[in-house]
Amino acid sequence: MLLSLYCKKAEKLYHNRHMQTTPLPHVLILHDVRSAQNVGALFRTADAVGIKKIFLSAITPQPIDRFGRSRNDLAKTALGSEKTLSWESYEDPKKLIAMLKQSGYTVVAIEQAENAIDYKTITAKTPLAFMLGNEVSGIPKTVLGAVDTVAQIPMFGEKESLNVSVAGGIVLFRTLDY
Repeated sequence: MLLSLYCKKAEKLYHNRHMQTTPLPHVLILHDVRSAQNVGALFRTADAVGIKKIFLSAITPQPIDRFGRSRNDLAKTALGSEKTLSWESYEDPKKLIAMLKQSGYTVVAIEQAENAIDYKTITAKTPLAFMLGNEVSGIPKTVLGAVDTVAQIPMFGEKESLNVSVAGGIVLFRTLDY
């Protein structure tokens, strides 16, 4: 019993020491992500690393459906972060990118491409806008042409890609290593 109380107190001290009191200015763009579960998982990850806002573009599911109801499929993996993290729907990703650039953001697309750099070389210059795309087709080349940097996670196994929420978690935690 005493050990259990000590562990809980130690966890709380660690949590208070390492948590930011205000969100960082970094944002996340989810373009054409089709799975509500992936979107929910990315909300939860974004909350964990202190992302300021998530932009949902094209077919990406929103936490609220067209009738104003909470989406249970998204909420299941978001675990409440969809209610506490600021989000906005934006139809045209190129207009969104232009707006973010004008506001001082550096837009980094996480995608496999010939001109992509290793994701480990991204530096957390404030503010960054991370963009993730569709689970099958990725981010369209026309949209990639509008971003500042394309970064990829090197793949060494038989499979050529990771699940979008896994890739997002890897890049966000590595890049925003506080």
